[in-house]
Amino acid sequence: MQKETLIEIILATIGGLIFSVGMCMWLIPEWNMFAAGIVVSIIGFLILLAIIPVYRSHHPKKAHKSIDFGLLLPWIVGVVGSLIMGFGMSMIMVGTATTADMIIGLITGVVGLIICVLNYPIYAYIKGNK
Repeated sequence: MQKETLIEIILATIGGLIFSVGMCMWLIPEWNMFAAGIVVSIIGFLILLAIIPVYRSHHPKKAHKSIDFGLLLPWIVGVVGSLIMGFGMSMIMVGTATTADMIIGLITGVVGLIICVLNYPIYAYIKGNK
């Protein structure tokens, strides 16, 4: 592993953690830390932005290629599946979930998980047809 790659990983980890803690401080009303959460989130975001010059200085510019739909479609399917799964899990965990909410949330979460699992077969099928 190159030194620059390690620096990018460390900046991403630290920046992501600080940003997420700041967002929790900002968005969870029980913590009563709205203003401090905004400041911490901005600091985390600035650390994440510091990755850009490090990356650009150590990685050469790549020529633009045509869009590879064999990679794009599984990404889209994965994002949609994870959003569906997250919606289902949030129905279960947020607030006081009734029995109906738990059943609907569990079914929705499992459907989202199945959609995420279908990524590799979709990718293999598209790559096999090219």
